[in-house]
Amino acid sequence: KLGGEVRDITVLFSDIRNFTTVSEGMDPAELIRVMNDFLTPMTTCVLENRGTVDKYIGDAMMAFWNAPLDDADHARHACLAALGMTAALAPVNAELEKRAAEAGRPFHSLRAGIGIHSGRAAVGNMGSRQRFAYSALGDTVNLASRLEGQTKVYGVSIIISATTQAAAHDLAVLELDRLVVKGRKGAETVFALLGDAEMAKTAHFKGLAEQHNALIAAYRAQRWDDAAALCADCAGKMAEMDRFYRVYAERITAFRQKPPAVGWDAVWTAADK
Repeated sequence: KLGGEVRDITVLFSDIRNFTTVSEGMDPAELIRVMNDFLTPMTTCVLENRGTVDKYIGDAMMAFWNAPLDDADHARHACLAALGMTAALAPVNAELEKRAAEAGRPFHSLRAGIGIHSGRAAVGNMGSRQRFAYSALGDTVNLASRLEGQTKVYGVSIIISATTQAAAHDLAVLELDRLVVKGRKGAETVFALLGDAEMAKTAHFKGLAEQHNALIAAYRAQRWDDAAALCADCAGKMAEMDRFYRVYAERITAFRQKPPAVGWDAVWTAADK
């Protein structure tokens, strides 16, 4: 029957980057096969980490944790699922490259953008009396979707909110920004999820994190020379973050030419979804 409840959940959205380019030149049967090859391992990662697959939306997928089954560690499980999803793309891309070569068409690597946020949401059977499905609804869901969209801007595969990061603090993350996403008024501190707890303990990651945090502090203090130097130092140390450092280098250049207004709070407003 229709109806539900409000509870704390973690929501994940994933989407294929540059799907139009990836699908160009494929006939419908091959495109369906590619989507099935992509969504199958993505779904496996969700289910193996105690998640609920909500729906598939073309090349996108929505999943959530802690509903309908209780999961006290839902934020961490969602993050581990996301890391598994990015790792699972390697064998999928190897097979797609082989098929593209056999068909004589260009190969475009699949890359997923993933957004994750934890918070209160309405969950239950939603829809009409004729047809309904178990789903989640609310601002928590909307923000997770918006964070997925911002992976294109920052060039990282997985963006998580501060709420999610606080509940999965042992994982390897780097702060990205204080961000106002489209359709919201409040700023959200967002992070790039880069690896598991073992990666977070490595000397290489700890060294990068120290320089990265110094960069963020210099940027917010408007110490542009220090921030630019730290940007250059961090670039090239982790390929996943290179686009981010280019974005900040461009911002620093722009702020040098036109400093921010008095009382600047270092909040960035997203122009796109």
